[in-house]
Amino acid sequence: MKITWKEVWAEYYRLIISALFAMVIVLLVWCYSLNIFLSQAPVKIGATYMTLNNSFYQIINEEVKKKVDQNGDILYTRDPGLSVTKQCQQINNFIKLKVNVIIINPVNGESHKLQAVLRKAHQQGIRIVVVDSQVSDAHDVDTTVVSDNYRAGALDAQNIRQNNERARVLVLRHWNALSVKERYRGLEDQFKKYPQYQIVKNVETLGQTDISLKKTKETLENSTNKYDLIVALDDQSALGALAALDELGVKRTIPVYGIDGSANMKRLLASDQDAQATVAQSPIKLGQKSIQASYKLVKNQKVARKIIVPVYLLTKKNIKNYDLSGWQ
Repeated sequence: MKITWKEVWAEYYRLIISALFAMVIVLLVWCYSLNIFLSQAPVKIGATYMTLNNSFYQIINEEVKKKVDQNGDILYTRDPGLSVTKQCQQINNFIKLKVNVIIINPVNGESHKLQAVLRKAHQQGIRIVVVDSQVSDAHDVDTTVVSDNYRAGALDAQNIRQNNERARVLVLRHWNALSVKERYRGLEDQFKKYPQYQIVKNVETLGQTDISLKKTKETLENSTNKYDLIVALDDQSALGALAALDELGVKRTIPVYGIDGSANMKRLLASDQDAQATVAQSPIKLGQKSIQASYKLVKNQKVARKIIVPVYLLTKKNIKNYDLSGWQ
């Protein structure tokens, strides 16, 4: 039987089409397998907090770690020890590790050096979640998770006005933290219309108990001013102030206010005559919302640019209604 050229070409085309079809099947299987591999690759998260010498940030990180471990992903936690330079180095290291998300509590949110390295990370596709404080230029930040810091300062001021006809106030603050500047603004705005309430002096404590103790003692010993009360814009500084009053053996009551709602400050509200109030934040919720936002960002889901966690006032009158053993 004689085979025609037409039949030869038909068989040739059939073989080509079969081969192409097989190649498409192989390619689809390969793409599917690659997609499964990529979807199963662990999410890598880098977290850096201004200092881990503070249980507040330890609790935030514990909540982050809990979710990361549950998902079988990877968390790199770093402590820059209040050094902007070290924090920048840590972020550069996160970039080399090819993390998917950076969770940062900035040492100094106004640092151009820090903002530049965050921009570098963001340009390489790394998502940026800022927690507890802010950065002044949030262009390269995907979301900021913070307590209602302005209200925290305002709540302390309102309680001061309710309990004092007038007051000369000593303020202890960590001025590099933009969250503290928000608290100060809330405090100051409540006093502006009432000249009988005066912020007489501001003292830098870096949010550290030992520094606060030393600076409060020096201020009270060397100043000619008579302070009616002390407002510490974080509980670590409030604890230092209370220790200073104890060491100095001050006879009169000098009410001390804090912000954080730490276990130590809550216990002192129940037992120390000078501990007056603290505004409670929730590091648990800050940590939970930060890691929730991180996973949403990895999946390209929509996340609000700013997530605000409510705060509330704890005083000697209502402290019995709260757990004194830990953070809320």
